[in-house]
Amino acid sequence: MTTPVCTSASAAAAPARQTHSFPSFASYVRARQPVLLRTARSLTANPSDAEDLLQTALTKTYVAWDRIEDHRALDGYVRRALLNTRTSQWRKRRVDEFVCDELPEPEPVPGAGDPAELQALRDAMWRAVTRLPARQRAMVVLRYYEDLSEARTAEVLGVSVGTVKSAVSRALGKLREDPELGLVR
Repeated sequence: MTTPVCTSASAAAAPARQTHSFPSFASYVRARQPVLLRTARSLTANPSDAEDLLQTALTKTYVAWDRIEDHRALDGYVRRALLNTRTSQWRKRRVDEFVCDELPEPEPVPGAGDPAELQALRDAMWRAVTRLPARQRAMVVLRYYEDLSEARTAEVLGVSVGTVKSAVSRALGKLREDPELGLVR
């Protein structure tokens, strides 16, 4: 017996992006792992926990692979598995509290900056990206936030690879000159 995956959301989004048909689970994981890992990292505070979370969600997807009829909806299926797994982990979490005389201070991690400063930098960067012209912004988001290749970005936007290269170069130049980012550096 097969269980259909809801296709209404993927069908509505189909014109906006190209859909993929993955012949095997391994090819799906190779193609989509970076994007799914970013999603997992947004659900956890620790990159190692995000990798474990993604591995668990992919295991659940592998078990259900033959039952999934619409492979265009795989990202939604895996994201739902990520969210459900994270929710289950949170519910099962046991908090142990110990009384101590002194509060332990965490050891500073070499190379890691202050999380508040890193978040301020990310916020400033995003505000600077939103000030770019729409076409440049779309190319920067596809190239660096969605991690698409130059060829894939050109294909999605219906322009040449050279256009993507030159527009991204100009956008990066504008970002380097952005006064708000100069204050954060």
